[in-house]
Amino acid sequence: MHPVIAHAEWRHGGVFEAVCGSGGAIVLDGGSGHRHGPCPMEAVLMALCSCASIEVVNILLKKRQPLTGLRVTASAGRADSPPRVFSRILLTYTVRGRVSRRAVEHAVELSQGKYCAVSKMLEKTAIIKCRIIYPDGELEP
Repeated sequence: MHPVIAHAEWRHGGVFEAVCGSGGAIVLDGGSGHRHGPCPMEAVLMALCSCASIEVVNILLKKRQPLTGLRVTASAGRADSPPRVFSRILLTYTVRGRVSRRAVEHAVELSQGKYCAVSKMLEKTAIIKCRIIYPDGELEP
């Protein structure tokens, strides 16, 4: 038997409160307006961005890169017919600080190819592409 690590409880309409085993909670809104929180598919993209961010930051800090900020955004396309899974995802990494391009590219590659479990699950149905933006410039190499 697997341990229970999450549950969702219906609150009203299309609104559910999802709670994980550690006690954290988010409100998900399956209604058409999503006024009370993200829909479940948006939450999946939020999880992907968070997972990718955690891994890239950890790798860059281990490489002693002068990272001052990171934002990962996702845009995605979905299948035309139900269950309308993600079919393509573009992750954009906006990396702040005068970091090495080589170090960032390696960190993104490791995150996507090895460490980010959310990415590894989603790549079963979606083509995931990445781009990196350096608004502060980067160190060479």
